[in-house]
Amino acid sequence: MLFMVEMDVNIPLDFDAEEAGKIKAAEKAYFQKLQQAGTWRHIWRKVGLYSNVSIFDVESNAALHDTLMGLPLYPFMTMKVTPLCRHPSSIHDDDR
Repeated sequence: MLFMVEMDVNIPLDFDAEEAGKIKAAEKAYFQKLQQAGTWRHIWRKVGLYSNVSIFDVESNAALHDTLMGLPLYPFMTMKVTPLCRHPSSIHDDDR
């Protein structure tokens, strides 16, 4: 199942900078692991914002929930999740 997830990150300005750096490093490692597994298929930045638009490929709603809850930056995120399905005019075979 494909999902588009819009993630907006808001780390408080008074949050410890060293701790924030550790969380961001953990986030990057988790993201890269999910990307290598094919779970996190795409990610794009929103220009000028600490935000992204991502495409996830997971087995179920519950799998997406668990994946998103595992994000180290999750406590600082607001998310919008949109389920996706293949468009009949797409020429790409991997648009499940």
